[in-house]
Amino acid sequence: MNDIRRTVLWVIFGFSMVLLWDQWQVHNGRQATFFPTPVKTAPAESTSAKPAVTPNSVPTPLAATQPDAQVPGSQLVQGGAQTTHERVEVTTDVLKLTFDTEGGTLIRTELLKHLDTTDKDHDFVLLDESKDRTYVAQTGLIPGTTGGGGFPTHKTAMMLVPGARELKAGSKELEVKFESPVEGGVKLIKTYTLTRGSYAMTVKHEVQNIGNVPVSPQLYLQLVRDGNKLPGASSFYSTFTGPAVYTEAQKYQKVEFANIEKNKVEIEKHAENGYVAMVQHYFASAWLLADGIKRDLFMRKVDTNLYAVGMITPMDNIAPGTSKLIEARLYTGPQEEKVLEALAPGLELVKDYGWLTILAKPLYWLLDKLHSFIGNWGWSIVALVLLLKAAFYWLNAKAYASMAKMKAINPKITEMRERLKDSPQQMQQEMMRIYREEKVNPMGGCLPIVVQIPVFIALYWVLLSSVEMRHAPWILWIKDLSVADPYFILPLVMTMTTMLQTALNPAPPDPMQAKLMWFMPLAFSVMFFFFPAGLVLYWLTNNILSILQQWIINTRMGVPPKFNLPKF
Repeated sequence: MNDIRRTVLWVIFGFSMVLLWDQWQVHNGRQATFFPTPVKTAPAESTSAKPAVTPNSVPTPLAATQPDAQVPGSQLVQGGAQTTHERVEVTTDVLKLTFDTEGGTLIRTELLKHLDTTDKDHDFVLLDESKDRTYVAQTGLIPGTTGGGGFPTHKTAMMLVPGARELKAGSKELEVKFESPVEGGVKLIKTYTLTRGSYAMTVKHEVQNIGNVPVSPQLYLQLVRDGNKLPGASSFYSTFTGPAVYTEAQKYQKVEFANIEKNKVEIEKHAENGYVAMVQHYFASAWLLADGIKRDLFMRKVDTNLYAVGMITPMDNIAPGTSKLIEARLYTGPQEEKVLEALAPGLELVKDYGWLTILAKPLYWLLDKLHSFIGNWGWSIVALVLLLKAAFYWLNAKAYASMAKMKAINPKITEMRERLKDSPQQMQQEMMRIYREEKVNPMGGCLPIVVQIPVFIALYWVLLSSVEMRHAPWILWIKDLSVADPYFILPLVMTMTTMLQTALNPAPPDPMQAKLMWFMPLAFSVMFFFFPAGLVLYWLTNNILSILQQWIINTRMGVPPKFNLPKF
């Protein structure tokens, strides 16, 4: 096999690996890694004049035995007129919340410690119910095993119990309480307890049986949002947006909105642990129940461009004159790994590293430790790459030593190729003889580097997924490591270092092969002009350290660094 044939095979192999990686991303619930296809979504519609969820929006385990069982949204109008409702604002030190007395539903969460993605003069809004967006947290009751019906749902007009609406200085907690009218013989009392410094709140559901017969309702907890593309989302890299569930048995399972549209939802349906969540880049919301409580999990489309994820838990028999209480927790905030780990098992997985989680988690831990000493995320990235290069020093040394040997015998190879250019088979045999005599392995420069690729891909996902990078400055003009360099200085320097690195490598004897060796790095560098500055910084640092190591090793081996420029 001559050199040009081998080159073509390597190029095909490289593109195949990229395509394989891309399809693996899609298989694991992500969009394509590069140039993802935009999700087709219907235009946003105002939700003020219609329910957020339609009559069959929440599946119930009774559907098989009681086909007429009522579910949330089935009693939207009572007495021929829709009830009025008001919105209530509540503020803590980290959250500004808006509740709707219709169902006591949380319809807006403003994160006071995080700025908006596109408008840094405003705080970031996660949950929202407006003319452009729908993303709310709903709860209510549906019939249980003993039948009944007409229980309070997220469409029931509830009364706000008077109380404080702002967490005062010195106070650790703030309660917001809603009471429903008696429906189906029961009253639902919903109490949100907000805690200082926390994005998680406790939500107590007390069901009082005011009637004369026992009742056994079921409590549902759900997150409902539209499938619209996030503001400011990149077209050059993609992150997952959509619902997810976690159980100890099946672990973390996420589903694209498109698969819900096609009714391709394959998740664990019954569990006694875990959570349901809505996930997006840097932020998430989740309903949590204590372990040991039975629950049925669901995901489904509830309206045009509107999707729900949730769980239903039975409240068993409630005798007349008695009550039962179920306590849940609702998290709406940033994907801060340590905070999520402390809240519930597996909740940190909403910060999605994909199939390289086993490598990404320790890398994030190390990056976080470095930041605790350095205090700047940009310099912490530089320090982390420096430690990784030190850890892989001997592997890289072997690779660069092999490249240096190849560089040293290049004149001999070039002379032989010119001499035997009319005898390809003899040329190949002679080349193999030279490699054997000089003890050079043509693949010796590649294999040590290939071993490191998973580590650097994992670091890519750490930097892309970590909310700590969001609006974090580095130096001078880099004010936000999570967005592209506004002046393209970092990607330009990174491109130059990539070209320098290519120039320092031994030039292939075949002219066409030499040109192809320049094409791939150039094409790869172009994408970095649109990548977050933090990602470009990590790759630039890696390039500079690789060049320094390569230069030192070449000099030590008596092969002076020489720039091998292509002849186009």
